[in-house]
Amino acid sequence: MPQFDPVRVRGGRHQLQRLVRHRRRALAAGLAVTAAALVAAGPRSGANPHHGERARGHPAATPARPHRAARPVTAPVRIADAATVRLLRPGDRVDVIAAGDEANGAAAQVIARGARVAAVPEPLDESAGSGALVVLRVPRSTAARLVGASATAHLAVTLC
Repeated sequence: MPQFDPVRVRGGRHQLQRLVRHRRRALAAGLAVTAAALVAAGPRSGANPHHGERARGHPAATPARPHRAARPVTAPVRIADAATVRLLRPGDRVDVIAAGDEANGAAAQVIARGARVAAVPEPLDESAGSGALVVLRVPRSTAARLVGASATAHLAVTLC
């Protein structure tokens, strides 16, 4: 095999240094091209007869209705300690806790977190044994849990 001189490419070193200096621009341009290609070739959602098919991620023509369970409702709740309820004011945030039955080994559990106090009605009678009523603003699903827990356990509140 004959002896050859080493092959040298003119300007190769300069182009490499230039690429290193401008790598942020090259990376940003590459990311932009990749994102555009993904949006253009991405999976399509269901066809809309009025607008044709649209790429996923585009806003819908009409906004979706919020889920019915997420809308807050007012729920009257009887709290076991009437003195604690007298500390509450409308607008306060409270956690509602169902006291566990220690005889059966049931632990206390939080039924509602961050419930907003809507109203604190005046007590009709002064019997401290029956607790006091407080009206809370909670999601519909939480209201159902509150009603279920109040039927079987004593409820308490803590201020958030």
